[in-house]
Amino acid sequence: MPKKRIKARELALRLLFQVDVGGLPVGQVLDAASEAVKAAPADFEYAEDLVLGVVEELDELDSIIDQHAIGWSVERMAKVDRNVLRLAIYELLHYPEVPVAVCLNDSVGIVRKYSTESSGRFVNGVLGSFVRERDKSRETVEAEAH
Repeated sequence: MPKKRIKARELALRLLFQVDVGGLPVGQVLDAASEAVKAAPADFEYAEDLVLGVVEELDELDSIIDQHAIGWSVERMAKVDRNVLRLAIYELLHYPEVPVAVCLNDSVGIVRKYSTESSGRFVNGVLGSFVRERDKSRETVEAEAH
């Protein structure tokens, strides 16, 4: 896997934003993007995989975000922030080969670029909470297995 996926993550955000905010069907967004977006094939493929996965697991991802975004509901979040969180959590759940620090750093960088400085702190906090809980759950499962 290429080390740098930031372009693919940014593309995935733009595509997911169109689905979320524009209310466009994911297939239509992906078809239009495949013709209009100038991206390396590997980046487009990775972005497409992320977007399709997020759309498929949207309810579960939003539930996870709601659990970790204390005092915020997904509906009240800035649109960019919630889509960055959806993408990052999906990636953390389904791509174990991606280093956690890389996913978190890219997500914070992307949200700062497309949203606000405070969004970077917010996204970092939510993702940090999710990762800590996930790691704690894994340790419990491993301890019970021994």
